[in-house]
Amino acid sequence: MAFVVCEPCQDCKYTDCVVVCPCDCFYQDGSMLYIDPDDCIDCGACSPECPVEAIFLDSQVPERWIQFVELNAIRSHEIRSQERPIVEKQDALLGAGCRGPRT
Repeated sequence: MAFVVCEPCQDCKYTDCVVVCPCDCFYQDGSMLYIDPDDCIDCGACSPECPVEAIFLDSQVPERWIQFVELNAIRSHEIRSQERPIVEKQDALLGAGCRGPRT
């Protein structure tokens, strides 16, 4: 099992979650974050830190976002071969598709 970053992260890319991750298993591209399922230890520290509620345990991903389980695995492995994991907080992307923090 692993945690998965889902659709609410697209165009937002808040990085509050990466600073609490003990495994450095977050990767990013131009639009969102991804969790490497091979490195994630299912600690759950990241999920409550996400202001857009985009992070779920893979077995609890809402049906409408189930494709993000595979997408996280594929993209994190692709990015991993070229870049280091993201471990420090960065400014949020806040692009056109970002719906902002859930309140």
